[in-house]
Amino acid sequence: MTPPPARRRRTGANGDAPARALPRRGAVRRAQAITTYGVGSLVAVDHESFVVSGLDDADTSWSPDESPRVYERRLARILGVDHFRLPPGSDDTSRDGMRVRRFPLMHSCPECTELRRHRDFAPPPGRSVCGTCEVDLVPSRFVVACEAGHLGEFPYWQWVHRTGERAAPRTAGCGGDLRLRSSGRTSSLRSILVSCTCGAVPEVSMEGSFRRNALKDLGLKCRGDRPWLGTSAPAQECGLPLRTLQRGSSAVWQPVLKSALSIPPWSDGRADPLAEHWDALREYDRREHVEIYLKGVFKGDCPMSSDDVMAFLAAEREEDPDGREDATFDHKYRALREMEYERLRSGNDESDHSRDEQFVCETPLGDAEALEPLGVTGPMLVKKLREVRALKAFTRLADPDSATDSHEVPLSGSPMRWLPAMVVHGEGVFLRLDEDRLDSWENDVAVAARIERMRTAHQRLLDQRAGDPSRAAASPATARMVLLHTLAHTLIDQWSLDAGYPAAALRERLYADDHMAGVLVYTATSDSAGSLGGLVAQGEPDRLAAAIRSAVHRAEWCSSDPLCMETEASGTDGTNLAACHACVMLPETSCEHNNILLDRALLVGTPEEPDLGFFAGIVES
Repeated sequence: MTPPPARRRRTGANGDAPARALPRRGAVRRAQAITTYGVGSLVAVDHESFVVSGLDDADTSWSPDESPRVYERRLARILGVDHFRLPPGSDDTSRDGMRVRRFPLMHSCPECTELRRHRDFAPPPGRSVCGTCEVDLVPSRFVVACEAGHLGEFPYWQWVHRTGERAAPRTAGCGGDLRLRSSGRTSSLRSILVSCTCGAVPEVSMEGSFRRNALKDLGLKCRGDRPWLGTSAPAQECGLPLRTLQRGSSAVWQPVLKSALSIPPWSDGRADPLAEHWDALREYDRREHVEIYLKGVFKGDCPMSSDDVMAFLAAEREEDPDGREDATFDHKYRALREMEYERLRSGNDESDHSRDEQFVCETPLGDAEALEPLGVTGPMLVKKLREVRALKAFTRLADPDSATDSHEVPLSGSPMRWLPAMVVHGEGVFLRLDEDRLDSWENDVAVAARIERMRTAHQRLLDQRAGDPSRAAASPATARMVLLHTLAHTLIDQWSLDAGYPAAALRERLYADDHMAGVLVYTATSDSAGSLGGLVAQGEPDRLAAAIRSAVHRAEWCSSDPLCMETEASGTDGTNLAACHACVMLPETSCEHNNILLDRALLVGTPEEPDLGFFAGIVES
């Protein structure tokens, strides 16, 4: 189904700046403003096309009244901001909303076939029609982008006036106008024809414009255009090769999302009034210094006692003991996950619950001995859960064929102390694998050899993206990570049958490291499928044991077998083994790793090596 169009501010006639009139032109959900139509993305509104504006432009900043603040100190600390803000709502009470700018500016008229900038058609105010023919204009189907995240117009003039494979320099003697038409013979690029009325060059098709070196062969390089930031952000010197893209291609925009669970002591909201002061407070080790700071800032009316402030500072130093500014983001994010893992293991009893507590994690009432034969331990019922998902940045051309690592593009032209985010309230089930049994299984020679094949393929992919292998990130593929990942997928599929949840409404959160071996499956939406108790009920030991047995039994057979089980490599560049859409793959929104690093053979074994699977032999006949 085509996604709903975005609500926008109407732009001026030249498409460069928003006008004063603010008509409602469509709507997107707040979650879509983070995952689909975030800053820098292209969105279609009826027959028009726009780019979602950046955050720091005075003409495009979000209205504070419609973008309430969201606090999650642990995530804010590692992202270097004070707080987050919800995207503007799209209900009838919303007056402002998200701002956009017209892009691409090149349009064509299907009646007179002229191809020119939108303003050159002299459209009537507030309409996108040809001033002569009075028919709707069609935005350019093609844009160009580079791996640094810049976005620009397709160079139609250079494409038409190329001599051989090189672009002829434009001279004042051309004097022609561009035309674009479709021959109608096929739906391919060969049928899209571009010409110039100067008569010096023949009509050419768009065939070949998507070749990797098509624009490089014309002598064209990226000029650093950033249309989502408007005229206040001049083009940057770039010089990287340009790639031609379809305007609606997923390669045009991909979000970089980071998330964190709200866990005690930060999960009851008491620390929120001091959100902008925690970084400064961390500079003080002694109570008297903290009290002096609070007195100076709040003039003796601090919303929190000094004892509570010291307790929060102690909790933060426990998670981030060194507080080094040179620590990598991955190091900080791993520490965040480790603290979540420990809190999920220990839970919090009823005496810890307050009215505003957003994290309720309890031990199930049933006897956990039912899980011991399965190698599963420590189930916990997460009856109340809050997750904050922040849009850190975005990327373009983030595809496996990219020659360099994806460049994260900031959401604004200048540093800002907040980021867009969405909040999910739900529930979940947390479980761990028995460490002794897991260690024994990991040391098996056959398991290590199978994992090495996946790790090598994934590392090769990371090396290709980084260009320089010395700068490539290390592959996270380990035996326990792939095992937990595949187990989470099979459980989500099983619970979608047992509890009636759609698979897209559930989400995994993996805790796989040298000292972690757990997985949290939780509701990923805040609507009616969010927190009704149905998922928590599946975490009782008897039900959980039955679900694991059923999930493993279903994983023994795939409708694509024997090809699926016996394949030497599958997925992106061979980063999966026995995994396909007929068995363990999930909707992309439910998976942390985009459906890579999966292998159901590690659950159930193979016909040749049945003992390879961690759960081999547990399924009752």
